[in-house]
Amino acid sequence: MSHRFGLLTPSSNTTQEPEFFAALPSEVTLHTGRVAYRDITPEEQMRCVLELESESRKLADAEVGVIVFAATAPTLAKGKGYDRELIKRMQDVSGRPATTAATAFVDALRELGAAAIAIGAPWSSTMDAPMVSFMQANGFTVVNSEVAGYVAGVELGRSGPEAAYELARRVDRPDAEAIILPGGNWPSMSVVERLERELGKPVLANNAVSLWAGLRLLNRDDSIQGYGRLLSGYMRRELAQARKAGGS
Repeated sequence: MSHRFGLLTPSSNTTQEPEFFAALPSEVTLHTGRVAYRDITPEEQMRCVLELESESRKLADAEVGVIVFAATAPTLAKGKGYDRELIKRMQDVSGRPATTAATAFVDALRELGAAAIAIGAPWSSTMDAPMVSFMQANGFTVVNSEVAGYVAGVELGRSGPEAAYELARRVDRPDAEAIILPGGNWPSMSVVERLERELGKPVLANNAVSLWAGLRLLNRDDSIQGYGRLLSGYMRRELAQARKAGGS
């Protein structure tokens, strides 16, 4: 069955569309709206949500099956529950199921059963405090958090996957059960599987969790290889086998 995937991306983002196109199943087409968001600053993340309704309506015109606002920082800027407010705004004007990158991180970590996390973020330390607070408010222990210091969105898009790889290696700690790499303009999906092999734990990149969350809302159960255990369905198979063993 074919589906239309609606993506809301920041205006300066040059990474999400290529990464989504590469990973989406062939039966799922990508349709994108853009909200004004040039630099990774508190002021810009407040400005971008002003266009949430207008861009969601446009995606609804294309009869998409889901809308994913796949930017982390703007979807957690006001703390726990703010992502749900944004979801409601998108759903109310579009009549379509919706989610955000911040929500997707929470849902994915719960799916994986990871309670203690390390965060490797591309932005400044100013932008990092709300991220840490949001994850803690949602019940996760943040054992370490470090930033790469990017401010200009377009520069982040040019950074390349090795920057994400190196920060993920640096931020890891023995007591971290998962590593998360927020930032939708950070080209990090391609290094997730490599990091998981080397570190022996789940690694969640912004665009991978956003894609996974959108596919779940489309009621799809695709196994997408090459981007880590979340998209491959590895954890679903492990959980199913555990439940089967427990019931036998």
